Amino acid sequence: MSDVSRREFVSRGAVGGAGLLLAFTLPPARGPLAKFAALAGPGAAGLSPNAWLRLDADGGITVRIDSCEMGQGVQTSLPMILAEELDVDFAKIRCEFATMEAAYVSPKKGRRGTGGSNSIRSQFDLLRRTGAAGRAMLITAAAQRWGVAADECRTEPGVVVHPASGRRATYGELADAAGALPVPENPVLKDPKDFRIIGTRVPRLDTKLKVTGQAQFGIDVRVPGMLTAVVARCAACGGAVKSVDDAAAKKIPGVRAVVPIDGGVAVVADSLWPAKKGRDALVIEWDERAIKDVNSESIARSIHDAAASAGVVAHAVGYPAATPTMVEATYSLPYLAHATMEPMNCTAFVTADRCEIWAPTQGQSNAQATAMRLTGLPAEKITIHTTYLGGGFGRRSEADFVADAVQISRAVGAPVQVVWMREDDIRNDFYRPTHHHTIKVALDERGYPSSWTHHVVAPSVLARWFPQAVRNGVDGDAVSGLDDEFRYAVPNRRVTYAMLNVAVPVGWWRSVGESATTFVIESMIDEAAARHPYDPVEYRRQLLTANPRLLGVLNLAAEKAGWSTPAPAGRARGVALGTGFGSYVAQIAEVSVDRAKGDLRVHKVVCAVDCGQVVNPAIVEAQMESAIVYGLTAALKGEITVAGGKVQQSNFHDYQMLRMREMPVVETYIVPSRERPGGIGEPGTPPIAPAVANAIFAATGKRLRKLPIRAADLKA
Repeated sequence: MSDVSRREFVSRGAVGGAGLLLAFTLPPARGPLAKFAALAGPGAAGLSPNAWLRLDADGGITVRIDSCEMGQGVQTSLPMILAEELDVDFAKIRCEFATMEAAYVSPKKGRRGTGGSNSIRSQFDLLRRTGAAGRAMLITAAAQRWGVAADECRTEPGVVVHPASGRRATYGELADAAGALPVPENPVLKDPKDFRIIGTRVPRLDTKLKVTGQAQFGIDVRVPGMLTAVVARCAACGGAVKSVDDAAAKKIPGVRAVVPIDGGVAVVADSLWPAKKGRDALVIEWDERAIKDVNSESIARSIHDAAASAGVVAHAVGYPAATPTMVEATYSLPYLAHATMEPMNCTAFVTADRCEIWAPTQGQSNAQATAMRLTGLPAEKITIHTTYLGGGFGRRSEADFVADAVQISRAVGAPVQVVWMREDDIRNDFYRPTHHHTIKVALDERGYPSSWTHHVVAPSVLARWFPQAVRNGVDGDAVSGLDDEFRYAVPNRRVTYAMLNVAVPVGWWRSVGESATTFVIESMIDEAAARHPYDPVEYRRQLLTANPRLLGVLNLAAEKAGWSTPAPAGRARGVALGTGFGSYVAQIAEVSVDRAKGDLRVHKVVCAVDCGQVVNPAIVEAQMESAIVYGLTAALKGEITVAGGKVQQSNFHDYQMLRMREMPVVETYIVPSRERPGGIGEPGTPPIAPAVANAIFAATGKRLRKLPIRAADLKA
């Protein structure tokens, strides 16, 4: 059976078959479950809305998830939440990605997409209620069958039991009867002390699929009659095609067509290699006039001018003033690419009345809207199949790669898979914005901050994505963590912002604005501590008395890292904290520096995290490790530069990743908590760069205020 027909079979079966089918929406106008009756199809066996849970008469349990799986583990953690309340054997859970029906579109955001470390946070209550309602309905069905009171029955995994009589019925046996019952409006949830799945190290459901090659990533999609396309793109940001000579490309065996599209010129062929050879044989004259003078030097000059401007006030509390002791510094961070492991790709099949898309996308609604714009088709005529993602990091929330596939398929009248080469990916990204920060911190007579004045210069991602969110010229993401969420007790603060948008396109990058502001805050607080000098951990403790959760992770990390004892000979430690996405992180990096050679080695990172109620500790640990390697790569190696309007980096030889031999030992410690779950995919990235920079200062006395860290910065 082809993948298309299999998916259609699953989708149709989920609506038309017998069994218990549940769906919950976020609270509508009249109670949390008021939409069930309207969603149920006429004559459907059991409940038949667009479903999160399906329990079949054979005992099979299917959970649909609306978040994409890009390595962060949602295909395991989200079903764990539902399985906990339903009370089933987790090994029997099947999982599938949700479709684009309205039931899976967040009514709060009005769109489908995965980002902002929001999957667990947004789905925790919803999936708990879904499972609890299903369990209650199964108990009621069993009680009615046996003629006993429902409160005399209880569940064991996958079974309803009546202890007094010893009668038992499996969920499968009760599924149809339970499906005919009304859905309880306010199902009783378990007491967290009774959790047996949530909080445990359940093996990931996608591991076997990935190890055996059964997991379908976007680049694995194969559709009957599918062609492959590679696109020639202008090397200069925003350049356009003036003319194209495709004669040589069309002579290459296997090339079927040459198609102009918005992003450049596509060569369509029977397979990837002739498509690439055809692309490389194109002779294109590009119009680069508008951006030929844009380069890293011109951008730096613009930043310098913006840094000298007053900007607009983003946040102000109290009245910052000078004191006899002032700490002043300037910090800068570069543009960064995403460099996902799986290059950008998308498969589309556009006909006169349908558009079908297979995409490793973080933004289903964005992909659908893009297809609607390009084809003129209504939403119901566009199908989005979400595949596994070989990394996302915010890059796959964009829809440029989807637009490629839709335009090319429409032009050639066949299914087309467009594949980006690595050079296409690095040179045509939506980059993490460059940042420039100027800070003045006034210290009181004890050496603690009495005021903090902070000026930020950075491009705006929000201005492109959500312009309505830019208020009074302020991109809230660019000053993230500098507003009311400022982590330290400083009575007087003033934050200003100067938006600087140039030709270099910018987009969401793992941990977004916090990736820049945390480096600056945590480096600057270390500078302030060094003026006394104070111990960096103790200094932070004194400034966190009103922030108990952040203080908690700091204390835990310090304890586990042995902060109160000397570092091993030849090494030094640095500390940094991070907040955001509802979670709190502390990291302590242990480094050694060879100043003669300019060599840096990060030996160990101790990480403490408080993310509220943990669903799966193993996934939390994996995400912390992933975030640390991602942030450490950026701190030591990441930089996008521009010359003549063109990004200079192209592949992993000049946009390098951290090698396995460079990876430090990472120890992750989780604070036990019953607080609401926080995000976990992103909070671990921001603290690692300042932790390393602060450790370098402890080792050498040299303060690094610019990333990435270069050998020349470390030499004596």
